[in-house]
Amino acid sequence: MNRFLPLLLGAALLGSAQARTLAEIKKAGVIKIGTNAEFKPFTYFEGMTMRGFEYDLGNAIASQLGVRAQWVNQPFDNLLIGLNGDRYDLVISSHGITPERQKAVDFSAPHYCSGGMIVARAGGPKTAAQLKGKTVATQVGTTYVGQIAKVVGTKNVRTYPNNADALQALRAGRVDAMVNERFYSLEALKASGGKLQQGDMLFQEKLGMAVAKGNKTLLGAVNTALKTVQGNGTYAKISKTYFGQDIRCR
Repeated sequence: MNRFLPLLLGAALLGSAQARTLAEIKKAGVIKIGTNAEFKPFTYFEGMTMRGFEYDLGNAIASQLGVRAQWVNQPFDNLLIGLNGDRYDLVISSHGITPERQKAVDFSAPHYCSGGMIVARAGGPKTAAQLKGKTVATQVGTTYVGQIAKVVGTKNVRTYPNNADALQALRAGRVDAMVNERFYSLEALKASGGKLQQGDMLFQEKLGMAVAKGNKTLLGAVNTALKTVQGNGTYAKISKTYFGQDIRCR
């Protein structure tokens, strides 16, 4: 993520003046939401239909705002830049809330908590100590890159355009392990037929939705809508559909 920070900060200075206010979004009747729909079970496609926990949650939040959600699918590392370029109003795509990102965009209250889980082929590394000296795959532009580098060193981190490519690199033996979001990793383990093994959680993090820097009216409305759906049972229902549990931060 840090490699994109200078560009993000520059875009923030321009984008915040252009960002649509809550009143403008309500007048249009549509909120544009950016996401990377390659991250099952958060946002993903089944055929031509987008689905997922964050997709359903975003639609529920839009409903609370009294508007319709229009989803824009983008590569993950373009999302926050696009947000500050006014390509969409809101980003919901499992962004870890970090001080670096908070310099460029404003985050909602966390909409779930998770972290990075180690996944390897059978017999591979399962702990942080066992990762040392190993090559580790993850998606480019994520907070995971820096977290992994703290353990294995920058030269042993292998980044890929998306999570599916990182997972394929692990399956093909091009890397020793993958560190990815906990629930995405659990899905990959289930689909592996026993060929992959679960390791430890490498780190914990809080995930949030993002608006352009300084867009206070929209940020306040999103936080209120999130609190409402968490209080009226909508959030728990959506979460249990995809995870069998309520994954809000405790």
